[in-house]
Amino acid sequence: MRKPKNAEVIITAVILLFFTVGLLVTCMSAPKSASEQEGVTTFTPVRVEAPTSTITFPSADGIPITADLYMPYPETAPLILLCHRANWSRGEYREIAPVLTEMGFNAIAIDQRSGRTTNNVDNATKAAAEQAGKPTEFIDAIQDIQAAVDYVKANYAKGTFILWGSSYSSALALSVIKNNPGRIDAALVFSPGEYFTDQGKPADWIATEAKGVTIPIFFSSNNTEAEQTTPIYENVPSAHKTYYLPTSESRHGAEALYKASPLSYWTWKAVDQFLEPFAAAR
Repeated sequence: MRKPKNAEVIITAVILLFFTVGLLVTCMSAPKSASEQEGVTTFTPVRVEAPTSTITFPSADGIPITADLYMPYPETAPLILLCHRANWSRGEYREIAPVLTEMGFNAIAIDQRSGRTTNNVDNATKAAAEQAGKPTEFIDAIQDIQAAVDYVKANYAKGTFILWGSSYSSALALSVIKNNPGRIDAALVFSPGEYFTDQGKPADWIATEAKGVTIPIFFSSNNTEAEQTTPIYENVPSAHKTYYLPTSESRHGAEALYKASPLSYWTWKAVDQFLEPFAAAR
């Protein structure tokens, strides 16, 4: 899938790029690619088809968070922390993480306490929270994402660190980014929305949190979700932001990247374009 790109092109205004089946809205001053940066170690591309290991580490309240590691590269390579959608688990990334490793990234997929089984992978964090009598609403999972940021930064991410969210976790990721200035280098959020009004948050909570996001960030949603995603995207002040919006049917969250999803090729193409400057030099 990956093709060489002209890394010298710097886009300084809002540009409308029409893929054959989608709209890519970009407002950015492009960062240098890994190959352009001085002193960057090069890596031979490796595709990891299954987790290299599975670990646990504690959330803020002691609940063990289970995570799958896809780490074929040294800890100095760029790393993506993957957070799953509602009623799912770290299994959401069994198809996606191998592609990311081939693109030049280490990846870690976590279970948050709000979720269930997906792709035959049980959500172990949810089970541990329920056993301890802890609440498992969407909003309760923000401590798990924060704990994962802290743990991964301390133990695995010695280079560029990227946060990736799907559905409700993509919305929570925006709040985590705002509250961790200087610690997260870039982010991708798939189908973010205001999912927390029945959990005590204002109807515009995520749109408000988005005002504190200044890092490079990629947005995507299916076309029926644009009404909820666009106000959040528009509030992001980052000079390097992208919104890929398919013009026809797609899937919710990161499932839009599954082979079985309509337009997955074009969604991957947009993701690849955003991630290319951060990938390990090959």
